[in-house]
Amino acid sequence: MKKSDIGIYGLGVMGRNLALNFNDHNFQVSVYNLDLPGEENLVDAFLSGPAAETNIQGFQEAESFIQSLDRPRKVLLMVKAGAPVDSVINQLTPLLDAGDIIIDGGNTHYADTNRRMAAAAEHGIQYVGMGVSGGEKGARYGPSLMPGGDANAWAVVQPMLEAAAAKNEDGNPCCSWMGNEGAGHFVKMVHNGIEYAIMQLLAECYQIMSEGLALTNSEMADTFHAWNNDLLESYLLDITAKIFTVGDEENPKELVLDNILDKAGQKGTGRWTALTALELGIPLPMITEAVYARTISSFKDLREEASKAIKNEGAVADPKLKLEQLQQALLAGSLVAFAEGFWLLKAANQEFGWNISFQEVAETWQGGCIIRSALLHPIADAFCENGKLPHLFMAPVFQKILASGQQDWRSAVAFGVQSGIPVPAMAAALSHYDGLRTGRLPANLIQAQRDFFGAHQYERVDQPRGKMFHTQWEE
Repeated sequence: MKKSDIGIYGLGVMGRNLALNFNDHNFQVSVYNLDLPGEENLVDAFLSGPAAETNIQGFQEAESFIQSLDRPRKVLLMVKAGAPVDSVINQLTPLLDAGDIIIDGGNTHYADTNRRMAAAAEHGIQYVGMGVSGGEKGARYGPSLMPGGDANAWAVVQPMLEAAAAKNEDGNPCCSWMGNEGAGHFVKMVHNGIEYAIMQLLAECYQIMSEGLALTNSEMADTFHAWNNDLLESYLLDITAKIFTVGDEENPKELVLDNILDKAGQKGTGRWTALTALELGIPLPMITEAVYARTISSFKDLREEASKAIKNEGAVADPKLKLEQLQQALLAGSLVAFAEGFWLLKAANQEFGWNISFQEVAETWQGGCIIRSALLHPIADAFCENGKLPHLFMAPVFQKILASGQQDWRSAVAFGVQSGIPVPAMAAALSHYDGLRTGRLPANLIQAQRDFFGAHQYERVDQPRGKMFHTQWEE
Protein backbone atom coordinates (compact mmCIF):
# COMPACT_ATOMS: atom_id res chain seq x y z
CA MET A 1 0.00 0.00 0.00
CA LYS A 2 1.37 3.41 -1.00
CA LYS A 3 2.20 5.65 1.93
CA SER A 4 0.03 8.78 2.15
CA ASP A 5 1.33 12.33 1.75
CA ILE A 6 -1.03 13.65 4.42
CA GLY A 7 -3.44 12.33 7.01
CA ILE A 8 -6.67 14.08 8.01
CA TYR A 9 -8.00 13.46 11.51
CA GLY A 10 -11.65 14.52 11.70
CA LEU A 11 -14.30 13.88 9.07
CA GLY A 12 -16.73 16.70 9.63
CA VAL A 13 -17.74 18.72 6.59
CA MET A 14 -14.44 20.63 6.45
CA GLY A 15 -12.28 17.53 6.96
CA ARG A 16 -14.11 15.54 4.29
CA ASN A 17 -13.91 18.32 1.75
CA LEU A 18 -10.23 19.02 2.38
CA ALA A 19 -9.50 15.32 1.90
CA LEU A 20 -11.24 15.41 -1.49
CA ASN A 21 -9.42 18.64 -2.33
CA PHE A 22 -5.98 17.14 -1.64
CA ASN A 23 -6.97 14.02 -3.60
CA ASP A 24 -7.92 16.19 -6.59
CA HIS A 25 -4.38 17.57 -6.54
CA ASN A 26 -2.85 14.11 -6.72
CA PHE A 27 -1.83 13.78 -3.08
CA GLN A 28 -2.35 10.44 -1.41
CA VAL A 29 -4.63 10.98 1.59
CA SER A 30 -5.38 8.93 4.70
CA VAL A 31 -8.40 9.71 6.88
CA TYR A 32 -9.44 8.81 10.39
CA ASN A 33 -12.25 9.81 12.72
CA LEU A 34 -12.78 8.96 16.37
CA ASP A 35 -16.42 7.86 16.51
CA LEU A 36 -18.17 7.71 19.83
CA PRO A 37 -20.32 4.64 20.71
CA GLY A 38 -23.63 4.75 18.90
CA GLU A 39 -22.43 7.26 16.30
CA GLU A 40 -22.26 6.67 12.57
CA ASN A 41 -18.93 5.32 11.32
CA LEU A 42 -17.83 8.40 9.38
CA VAL A 43 -14.83 6.73 7.76
CA ASP A 44 -16.96 3.99 6.19
CA ALA A 45 -19.64 6.47 5.18
CA PHE A 46 -17.05 8.73 3.55
CA LEU A 47 -15.27 5.94 1.68
CA SER A 48 -18.52 4.48 0.37
CA GLY A 49 -19.94 7.91 -0.44
CA PRO A 50 -18.05 11.07 -1.59
CA ALA A 51 -14.67 9.31 -1.64
CA ALA A 52 -15.85 6.14 -3.42
CA GLU A 53 -14.10 6.94 -6.70
CA THR A 54 -10.88 8.25 -5.13
CA ASN A 55 -7.61 6.83 -3.83
CA ILE A 56 -8.29 8.06 -0.29
CA GLN A 57 -7.48 5.48 2.37
CA GLY A 58 -9.56 5.19 5.54
CA PHE A 59 -8.61 3.72 8.89
CA GLN A 60 -10.48 2.60 12.00
CA GLU A 61 -7.57 2.87 14.44
CA ALA A 62 -5.20 5.73 15.15
CA GLU A 63 -2.14 3.44 15.06
CA SER A 64 -2.77 2.16 11.54
CA PHE A 65 -3.74 5.67 10.43
CA ILE A 66 -0.38 7.06 11.54
CA GLN A 67 1.55 4.09 10.13
CA SER A 68 -0.01 4.76 6.72
CA LEU A 69 1.74 8.14 6.42
CA ASP A 70 4.98 8.83 4.62
CA ARG A 71 7.76 10.36 6.73
CA PRO A 72 7.94 13.00 7.94
CA ARG A 73 4.32 12.30 8.81
CA LYS A 74 1.92 15.18 8.27
CA VAL A 75 -1.36 15.07 10.21
CA LEU A 76 -4.02 17.73 9.66
CA LEU A 77 -6.42 18.01 12.62
CA MET A 78 -9.94 19.11 11.67
CA VAL A 79 -11.58 18.78 15.08
CA LYS A 80 -13.47 21.20 17.30
CA ALA A 81 -11.23 23.85 18.87
CA GLY A 82 -10.46 23.67 22.57
CA ALA A 83 -10.16 20.55 24.71
CA PRO A 84 -10.79 18.13 21.80
CA VAL A 85 -7.58 19.32 20.13
CA ASP A 86 -5.55 18.66 23.29
CA SER A 87 -7.14 15.22 23.56
CA VAL A 88 -6.22 14.32 19.98
CA ILE A 89 -2.67 15.62 20.39
CA ASN A 90 -2.25 13.50 23.54
CA GLN A 91 -3.52 10.48 21.61
CA LEU A 92 -1.20 11.01 18.63
CA THR A 93 2.02 12.17 20.31
CA PRO A 94 3.14 8.66 21.41
CA LEU A 95 2.55 7.43 17.85
CA LEU A 96 4.63 10.14 16.17
CA ASP A 97 8.39 10.51 15.76
CA ALA A 98 10.72 13.48 15.91
CA GLY A 99 10.33 15.54 12.75
CA ASP A 100 6.68 14.63 12.20
CA ILE A 101 4.24 17.51 11.73
CA ILE A 102 0.88 18.26 13.34
CA ILE A 103 -1.28 20.89 11.62
CA ASP A 104 -4.24 22.28 13.56
CA GLY A 105 -6.75 23.56 10.98
CA GLY A 106 -9.47 24.55 13.46
CA ASN A 107 -10.54 27.95 14.77
CA THR A 108 -8.07 27.78 17.64
CA HIS A 109 -7.15 30.64 19.95
CA TYR A 110 -3.60 31.72 19.14
CA ALA A 111 -2.49 31.39 22.78
CA ASP A 112 -3.44 27.70 22.73
CA THR A 113 -1.34 27.29 19.59
CA ASN A 114 1.63 28.92 21.33
CA ARG A 115 1.27 26.45 24.20
CA ARG A 116 0.83 23.40 22.00
CA MET A 117 3.77 24.29 19.78
CA ALA A 118 6.06 24.51 22.83
CA ALA A 119 4.78 21.17 24.15
CA ALA A 120 5.19 19.46 20.77
CA ALA A 121 8.75 20.75 20.48
CA GLU A 122 9.65 18.82 23.62
CA HIS A 123 8.95 15.63 21.64
CA GLY A 124 10.67 16.89 18.51
CA ILE A 125 7.30 17.27 16.76
CA GLN A 126 6.82 20.27 14.48
CA TYR A 127 3.56 22.13 15.08
CA VAL A 128 1.62 24.30 12.66
CA GLY A 129 -1.45 26.36 13.60
CA MET A 130 -3.35 27.09 10.39
CA GLY A 131 -6.32 29.34 9.85
CA VAL A 132 -8.71 27.99 7.22
CA SER A 133 -11.41 30.17 5.65
CA GLY A 134 -13.93 29.54 2.93
CA GLY A 135 -16.55 27.31 4.47
CA GLU A 136 -17.40 23.89 3.08
CA LYS A 137 -17.23 25.00 -0.55
CA GLY A 138 -13.86 26.64 0.00
CA ALA A 139 -12.50 23.52 1.70
CA ARG A 140 -13.61 21.44 -1.28
CA TYR A 141 -12.42 23.64 -4.12
CA GLY A 142 -9.88 26.05 -2.60
CA PRO A 143 -9.81 27.79 0.77
CA SER A 144 -7.69 30.65 2.01
CA LEU A 145 -4.97 29.15 4.22
CA MET A 146 -3.06 31.00 6.94
CA PRO A 147 -0.38 28.70 8.39
CA GLY A 148 2.04 29.65 11.15
CA GLY A 149 4.08 27.90 13.83
CA ASP A 150 7.31 25.95 13.48
CA ALA A 151 9.05 27.56 10.50
CA ASN A 152 10.95 24.33 9.75
CA ALA A 153 7.68 22.68 8.79
CA TRP A 154 6.80 25.24 6.11
CA ALA A 155 9.09 23.86 3.39
CA VAL A 156 7.58 20.41 3.93
CA VAL A 157 3.90 21.35 3.87
CA GLN A 158 4.08 24.31 1.45
CA PRO A 159 3.61 22.35 -1.82
CA MET A 160 0.50 20.58 -0.56
CA LEU A 161 -1.09 23.64 1.03
CA GLU A 162 -0.46 25.89 -1.94
CA ALA A 163 -1.89 23.28 -4.32
CA ALA A 164 -5.10 22.94 -2.30
CA ALA A 165 -5.54 26.67 -1.65
CA ALA A 166 -7.68 29.05 -3.68
CA LYS A 167 -5.94 31.10 -6.35
CA ASN A 168 -6.28 34.86 -6.68
CA GLU A 169 -6.85 36.72 -9.94
CA ASP A 170 -3.14 36.54 -10.72
CA GLY A 171 -3.13 32.76 -10.26
CA ASN A 172 -1.15 32.91 -7.03
CA PRO A 173 -2.15 30.60 -4.16
CA CYS A 174 -4.09 32.23 -1.32
CA CYS A 175 -1.72 30.70 1.18
CA SER A 176 1.24 32.35 2.90
CA TRP A 177 3.38 31.59 5.92
CA MET A 178 2.22 34.03 8.59
CA GLY A 179 4.97 33.69 11.19
CA ASN A 180 6.08 31.86 14.29
CA GLU A 181 3.93 30.40 17.08
CA GLY A 182 0.23 31.27 16.83
CA ALA A 183 0.59 33.85 14.05
CA GLY A 184 -1.54 31.84 11.61
CA HIS A 185 -4.41 31.43 14.03
CA PHE A 186 -4.09 35.09 15.06
CA VAL A 187 -4.49 36.19 11.43
CA LYS A 188 -7.56 33.93 11.10
CA MET A 189 -8.98 35.41 14.32
CA VAL A 190 -8.60 38.92 12.89
CA HIS A 191 -10.13 37.73 9.61
CA ASN A 192 -13.19 36.65 11.56
CA GLY A 193 -13.34 39.95 13.44
CA ILE A 194 -13.43 41.80 10.12
CA GLU A 195 -16.07 39.34 8.95
CA TYR A 196 -18.24 40.17 11.98
CA ALA A 197 -17.97 43.90 11.24
CA ILE A 198 -18.85 43.70 7.54
CA MET A 199 -21.73 41.30 8.15
CA GLN A 200 -23.16 43.66 10.77
CA LEU A 201 -22.69 46.62 8.42
CA LEU A 202 -24.65 44.82 5.69
CA ALA A 203 -27.36 43.96 8.21
CA GLU A 204 -27.66 47.62 9.16
CA CYS A 205 -27.98 48.60 5.50
CA TYR A 206 -30.75 46.00 5.22
CA GLN A 207 -32.66 47.42 8.18
CA ILE A 208 -32.30 50.99 6.92
CA MET A 209 -33.58 50.00 3.47
CA SER A 210 -36.40 47.87 4.86
CA GLU A 211 -37.68 49.97 7.77
CA GLY A 212 -36.34 53.41 6.94
CA LEU A 213 -36.80 53.50 3.17
CA ALA A 214 -39.63 50.91 2.88
CA LEU A 215 -37.94 48.95 0.10
CA THR A 216 -39.35 45.57 -0.87
CA ASN A 217 -37.30 42.38 -0.77
CA SER A 218 -37.05 42.46 -4.54
CA GLU A 219 -35.82 46.05 -4.49
CA MET A 220 -33.25 45.22 -1.82
CA ALA A 221 -32.03 42.24 -3.85
CA ASP A 222 -31.57 44.49 -6.87
CA THR A 223 -29.81 47.13 -4.77
CA PHE A 224 -27.33 44.77 -3.17
CA HIS A 225 -26.68 43.16 -6.56
CA ALA A 226 -26.07 46.55 -8.20
CA TRP A 227 -23.67 47.55 -5.41
CA ASN A 228 -21.57 44.42 -5.90
CA ASN A 229 -19.04 45.94 -8.26
CA ASP A 230 -15.90 48.07 -8.29
CA LEU A 231 -14.37 48.40 -4.78
CA LEU A 232 -17.50 47.03 -3.09
CA GLU A 233 -17.36 43.73 -4.98
CA SER A 234 -17.11 41.00 -2.35
CA TYR A 235 -18.23 37.53 -1.41
CA LEU A 236 -20.35 38.76 1.50
CA LEU A 237 -22.19 41.31 -0.62
CA ASP A 238 -22.73 38.71 -3.34
CA ILE A 239 -24.33 36.17 -1.00
CA THR A 240 -26.37 38.93 0.66
CA ALA A 241 -27.96 39.80 -2.68
CA LYS A 242 -28.69 36.12 -3.33
CA ILE A 243 -30.31 35.64 0.10
CA PHE A 244 -33.03 38.11 -0.94
CA THR A 245 -34.04 35.85 -3.85
CA VAL A 246 -34.50 32.51 -2.08
CA GLY A 247 -38.09 31.51 -1.41
CA ASP A 248 -39.30 29.59 1.62
CA GLU A 249 -40.39 26.03 0.82
CA GLU A 250 -42.78 26.10 3.79
CA ASN A 251 -44.31 29.41 2.69
CA PRO A 252 -43.81 29.74 -1.08
CA LYS A 253 -44.92 33.37 -1.20
CA GLU A 254 -42.30 34.41 1.36
CA LEU A 255 -38.52 34.51 1.59
CA VAL A 256 -36.59 32.20 3.88
CA LEU A 257 -34.97 35.35 5.28
CA ASP A 258 -38.29 36.70 6.56
CA ASN A 259 -38.86 33.56 8.62
CA ILE A 260 -35.41 33.34 10.23
CA LEU A 261 -35.37 34.32 13.90
CA ASP A 262 -33.41 37.54 14.46
CA LYS A 263 -30.94 35.95 16.85
CA ALA A 264 -27.37 35.74 15.54
CA GLY A 265 -24.99 33.06 16.78
CA GLN A 266 -21.26 33.32 17.35
CA LYS A 267 -18.47 30.87 18.09
CA GLY A 268 -16.07 33.22 19.86
CA THR A 269 -13.53 34.43 17.30
CA GLY A 270 -15.07 37.91 17.11
CA ARG A 271 -15.05 38.16 20.89
CA TRP A 272 -11.41 37.00 20.97
CA THR A 273 -10.55 39.76 18.49
CA ALA A 274 -12.16 42.44 20.65
CA LEU A 275 -10.59 41.13 23.87
CA THR A 276 -7.14 40.84 22.31
CA ALA A 277 -7.42 44.39 21.01
CA LEU A 278 -8.12 45.60 24.55
CA GLU A 279 -5.13 43.65 25.85
CA LEU A 280 -2.84 45.15 23.19
CA GLY A 281 -4.28 48.66 23.57
CA ILE A 282 -5.67 48.94 20.04
CA PRO A 283 -9.15 50.49 19.57
CA LEU A 284 -11.45 48.37 17.41
CA PRO A 285 -14.80 50.11 17.97
CA MET A 286 -16.47 48.81 14.82
CA ILE A 287 -15.49 45.17 15.29
CA THR A 288 -16.35 45.33 18.98
CA GLU A 289 -19.76 46.87 18.30
CA ALA A 290 -20.42 44.11 15.77
CA VAL A 291 -19.74 41.55 18.51
CA TYR A 292 -22.05 43.43 20.88
CA ALA A 293 -24.75 43.57 18.19
CA ARG A 294 -24.77 39.79 17.95
CA THR A 295 -24.89 39.59 21.72
CA ILE A 296 -27.84 41.95 22.04
CA SER A 297 -29.64 40.01 19.31
CA SER A 298 -29.45 36.94 21.55
CA PHE A 299 -31.70 38.65 24.11
CA LYS A 300 -34.72 38.11 21.87
CA ASP A 301 -37.32 37.79 24.64
CA LEU A 302 -36.09 40.92 26.42
CA ARG A 303 -36.09 42.89 23.17
CA GLU A 304 -39.63 41.81 22.37
CA GLU A 305 -40.77 42.91 25.83
CA ALA A 306 -38.87 46.20 25.63
CA SER A 307 -40.23 46.97 22.16
CA LYS A 308 -43.75 47.00 23.64
CA ALA A 309 -42.82 49.12 26.64
CA ILE A 310 -40.36 51.55 25.06
CA LYS A 311 -41.77 53.27 22.00
CA ASN A 312 -39.70 54.88 19.26
CA GLU A 313 -40.38 58.58 19.64
CA GLY A 314 -37.76 59.64 17.10
CA ALA A 315 -38.76 61.54 14.00
CA VAL A 316 -37.94 59.94 10.67
CA ALA A 317 -35.06 61.73 8.97
CA ASP A 318 -36.08 64.28 6.39
CA PRO A 319 -35.33 64.36 3.54
CA LYS A 320 -35.14 60.62 2.88
CA LEU A 321 -31.75 59.05 2.56
CA LYS A 322 -30.63 58.27 -0.98
CA LEU A 323 -29.41 54.76 -1.77
CA GLU A 324 -26.22 56.23 -3.20
CA GLN A 325 -25.48 57.73 0.22
CA LEU A 326 -26.03 54.39 1.93
CA GLN A 327 -23.74 52.78 -0.63
CA GLN A 328 -20.97 55.21 0.28
CA ALA A 329 -21.48 54.42 3.96
CA LEU A 330 -21.11 50.71 3.17
CA LEU A 331 -17.88 51.34 1.28
CA ALA A 332 -16.42 53.55 4.00
CA GLY A 333 -17.48 51.17 6.76
CA SER A 334 -15.99 48.17 4.94
CA LEU A 335 -12.71 50.01 4.65
CA VAL A 336 -12.76 50.83 8.37
CA ALA A 337 -13.34 47.14 9.18
CA PHE A 338 -10.20 46.20 7.25
CA ALA A 339 -8.27 49.12 8.73
CA GLU A 340 -9.11 48.00 12.27
CA GLY A 341 -8.06 44.44 11.52
CA PHE A 342 -4.71 45.39 10.03
CA TRP A 343 -4.04 47.81 12.89
CA LEU A 344 -4.44 44.93 15.34
CA LEU A 345 -2.19 42.73 13.20
CA LYS A 346 0.45 45.45 13.24
CA ALA A 347 0.28 45.68 17.05
CA ALA A 348 0.51 41.90 17.46
CA ASN A 349 3.42 41.77 15.05
CA GLN A 350 5.33 44.22 17.19
CA GLU A 351 4.29 42.65 20.51
CA PHE A 352 5.09 39.04 19.59
CA GLY A 353 7.81 39.48 16.97
CA TRP A 354 6.05 37.39 14.34
CA ASN A 355 7.23 39.25 11.22
CA ILE A 356 3.82 39.03 9.51
CA SER A 357 3.76 40.48 5.99
CA PHE A 358 0.62 42.61 5.77
CA GLN A 359 0.83 42.61 1.99
CA GLU A 360 0.83 38.81 1.98
CA VAL A 361 -2.11 38.73 4.41
CA ALA A 362 -4.12 40.95 2.03
CA GLU A 363 -3.13 38.75 -0.91
CA THR A 364 -3.99 35.57 1.00
CA TRP A 365 -7.48 36.97 1.65
CA GLN A 366 -8.08 37.83 -2.03
CA GLY A 367 -9.50 34.41 -2.83
CA GLY A 368 -11.24 31.53 -1.09
CA CYS A 369 -12.00 33.25 2.21
CA ILE A 370 -15.25 34.75 3.51
CA ILE A 371 -13.99 38.36 3.47
CA ARG A 372 -12.55 38.27 -0.03
CA SER A 373 -13.16 41.68 -1.52
CA ALA A 374 -11.97 44.02 -4.25
CA LEU A 375 -10.77 46.32 -1.46
CA LEU A 376 -7.97 43.85 -0.66
CA HIS A 377 -6.19 44.69 -3.91
CA PRO A 378 -5.51 48.37 -3.08
CA ILE A 379 -4.81 47.30 0.52
CA ALA A 380 -2.09 44.93 -0.69
CA ASP A 381 -0.75 47.69 -2.97
CA ALA A 382 -0.68 50.16 -0.07
CA PHE A 383 1.47 47.84 2.04
CA CYS A 384 3.65 47.05 -0.99
CA GLU A 385 4.32 50.76 -1.47
CA ASN A 386 4.89 51.39 2.24
CA GLY A 387 5.62 48.37 4.40
CA LYS A 388 5.70 50.61 7.49
CA LEU A 389 2.30 52.18 6.85
CA PRO A 390 1.04 52.98 10.39
CA HIS A 391 -2.65 52.78 9.52
CA LEU A 392 -4.67 52.24 6.35
CA PHE A 393 -6.29 55.67 6.80
CA MET A 394 -2.86 57.12 6.05
CA ALA A 395 -2.65 55.58 2.57
CA PRO A 396 -3.42 58.29 -0.04
CA VAL A 397 -5.86 56.09 -1.96
CA PHE A 398 -7.98 55.50 1.13
CA GLN A 399 -7.75 59.10 2.31
CA LYS A 400 -9.35 60.04 -1.00
CA ILE A 401 -12.09 57.37 -0.74
CA LEU A 402 -13.02 58.31 2.82
CA ALA A 403 -12.97 62.05 2.12
CA SER A 404 -15.11 61.82 -1.02
CA GLY A 405 -17.77 59.69 0.68
CA GLN A 406 -17.61 61.30 4.09
CA GLN A 407 -20.75 63.46 3.86
CA ASP A 408 -22.87 60.61 2.51
CA TRP A 409 -21.53 58.38 5.30
CA ARG A 410 -22.56 60.99 7.89
CA SER A 411 -25.99 61.29 6.30
CA ALA A 412 -26.54 57.53 6.52
CA VAL A 413 -25.55 57.41 10.19
CA ALA A 414 -27.74 60.44 10.95
CA PHE A 415 -30.68 58.87 9.14
CA GLY A 416 -30.37 55.73 11.24
CA VAL A 417 -30.09 57.69 14.47
CA GLN A 418 -32.98 60.03 13.67
CA SER A 419 -35.16 57.11 12.59
CA GLY A 420 -34.49 55.09 15.71
CA ILE A 421 -32.78 52.34 13.68
CA PRO A 422 -29.70 50.96 15.47
CA VAL A 423 -26.53 51.41 13.43
CA PRO A 424 -23.81 50.41 15.93
CA ALA A 425 -21.20 49.28 13.40
CA MET A 426 -21.78 52.10 10.93
CA ALA A 427 -21.67 54.75 13.66
CA ALA A 428 -18.67 53.18 15.40
CA ALA A 429 -16.79 53.14 12.09
CA LEU A 430 -17.47 56.85 11.65
CA SER A 431 -16.40 57.59 15.24
CA HIS A 432 -13.18 55.64 14.65
CA TYR A 433 -12.50 57.74 11.57
CA ASP A 434 -13.29 61.01 13.33
CA GLY A 435 -11.34 60.08 16.44
CA LEU A 436 -8.20 59.17 14.52
CA ARG A 437 -8.26 62.28 12.30
CA THR A 438 -8.81 64.67 15.24
CA GLY A 439 -5.56 66.29 16.31
CA ARG A 440 -6.88 67.48 19.66
CA LEU A 441 -9.38 65.34 21.55
CA PRO A 442 -11.08 66.26 24.86
CA ALA A 443 -8.84 63.77 26.67
CA ASN A 444 -7.19 66.73 28.40
CA LEU A 445 -10.40 67.09 30.45
CA ILE A 446 -10.33 63.38 31.33
CA GLN A 447 -6.72 63.67 32.43
CA ALA A 448 -7.59 66.75 34.54
CA GLN A 449 -10.39 64.76 36.17
CA ARG A 450 -8.00 61.89 36.90
CA ASP A 451 -5.51 64.28 38.44
CA PHE A 452 -8.29 65.96 40.47
CA PHE A 453 -9.59 62.81 42.17
CA GLY A 454 -6.51 60.59 42.07
CA ALA A 455 -3.43 62.79 41.63
CA HIS A 456 -2.58 60.80 38.47
CA GLN A 457 -0.67 63.78 37.01
CA TYR A 458 -0.64 65.01 33.43
CA GLU A 459 1.67 66.17 30.66
CA ARG A 460 1.53 69.76 29.35
CA VAL A 461 1.39 70.96 25.74
CA ASP A 462 4.02 73.64 26.52
CA GLN A 463 6.52 71.24 28.14
CA PRO A 464 8.58 68.25 26.90
CA ARG A 465 6.66 64.98 26.55
CA GLY A 466 7.13 62.68 29.52
CA LYS A 467 7.43 65.47 32.10
CA MET A 468 4.58 65.11 34.57
CA PHE A 469 2.64 67.76 36.52
CA HIS A 470 0.06 67.82 39.28
CA THR A 471 -2.39 70.57 40.25
CA GLN A 472 -3.95 71.16 43.66
CA TRP A 473 -7.46 71.58 42.25
CA GLU A 474 -9.19 72.70 45.44
CA GLU A 475 -8.25 73.86 48.89
